[in-house]
Amino acid sequence: MSEKLAMNGGTPVRNKPLPLPYCGASVYGQEEIDAVTEVINAKSPFRYYGFNVLGKVKQFEAALCEKFHVAHALGVTSGTASIITALKAAGIQPGDKVIVPAITFIASAGAVVSAGAVPVFAECDDSFNLDPSKLEDVIDKNTKAILTVPILGNSCDMDPIMAVAKKHGLMVIEDVAQSMGSKYKGQYSGTFGDVGAFSLQMNKILTTGDGGVVVSNNPKCYERAVRFHDQGMFREREGFLNMSGEDEIFIAQNFRMSEITGAIALAQFGKLDQIISKMRKINHMIKDGIKDIDGLTFRRIVDEEGEAGNAIIAMLPTEELSIKFSKAMAAENVGVGRLYGGRAVYELPQIMNQMTVDSNHFPFNQLDEKVEYAPGMCPNAEGYCKRNLQLGITPAFTEEDAEDVIKAFHKVAKALL
Repeated sequence: MSEKLAMNGGTPVRNKPLPLPYCGASVYGQEEIDAVTEVINAKSPFRYYGFNVLGKVKQFEAALCEKFHVAHALGVTSGTASIITALKAAGIQPGDKVIVPAITFIASAGAVVSAGAVPVFAECDDSFNLDPSKLEDVIDKNTKAILTVPILGNSCDMDPIMAVAKKHGLMVIEDVAQSMGSKYKGQYSGTFGDVGAFSLQMNKILTTGDGGVVVSNNPKCYERAVRFHDQGMFREREGFLNMSGEDEIFIAQNFRMSEITGAIALAQFGKLDQIISKMRKINHMIKDGIKDIDGLTFRRIVDEEGEAGNAIIAMLPTEELSIKFSKAMAAENVGVGRLYGGRAVYELPQIMNQMTVDSNHFPFNQLDEKVEYAPGMCPNAEGYCKRNLQLGITPAFTEEDAEDVIKAFHKVAKALL
């Protein structure tokens, strides 16, 4: 192997890029094709009625409940819809604040705003997840919930988070969009809080293109979720449009999952253990191969046995080195990047400047005091964002791919570190 970096004219470690970071889609096969074909042949793509409804969404929900040991599951249209539905199921309303981790995708904070509440951002630790010891710093009389987000397969430290929530009487909503199948102390992420939310979007561990799931052990939260996702209806109990007004009915959204999406989700769900097993094997192989590089450290894994394995996040001493390292790796055809472009979520202009779709800046206008966001709010999180290198891993990775990643890391590290 040439020691000269490819970006300086050397020979790259690989002659083609790594497999694209699409975990679930990489294992698409005849199972998904047959599942969709069955629904099309039945001419019944809507979950509640049609010529011959096959109940694919309901079967997917039941399979998830059985595997995850949770009482209720509800298929919805997207991961963002699942978070919004979860928040409304938990009773979040205008004038409420919801704690959101500083390191997350915009959808986590955006869902809080869409639910009519205001996100307040909490510090993260070296796991890239919420720092339980910092939660109380942002709790006040308007705080009603904590939104946990296990980043890329790494479960949150749920015991101390749940203890803080109990102490202050807060609801806990788990946004497990990136980490379906991860565990904390043997229990699946998403099943600790009052409501859990999952995504089936293209980048996720399982995918239907778009889609999501809400789970809960709380029957009241589940009923509110069902009604919120289907125009206020609970069809399986009372049929179409309750006219009595005696039950807790309300005007709501349409976030219903289709039978086609449910069919793909059910086929994908049967592959979850296989996907995670393959990703964990490659993940551990690469980490073992680069752990001796001076100046390179890894994010802390909260539960090594429960990690999903869909990403390796390493850290370098400075932002400058992280940027240089990323560019050099790209030239070697081993793509790594900084998570979320190296920024905490509140550093995005639409969050920082509270740019909502409403001219009156709803829901930020619902609080007595002005909520302000500013750079430096969560310095630890900002530092981790600036200095990290993220490598996405999928079941499509081979051991040869892993060996190339290891070679590229060592080659670039020798030149830059």
